[in-house]
Amino acid sequence: MIKVVRGNPTPEELAAALAVVQARAAAVSAVSSNTPEPPAGWSHPSRLARSARHLPGPRAWARTYWPA
Repeated sequence: MIKVVRGNPTPEELAAALAVVQARAAAVSAVSSNTPEPPAGWSHPSRLARSARHLPGPRAWARTYWPA
């Protein structure tokens, strides 16, 4: 809510002031809505560096690049 504390603005002056406030609010909301989302977990490099050790054995070659 906007309240005129001092003075007696004309309707045109009040409309101009409200237009500036609305434009500023729209600009701030546009910037905050365009923030990029963090990358998904599947693409994070730490996913490939799991702590599980791949032991040699049958089909060990198939587990080389896939997390356990």
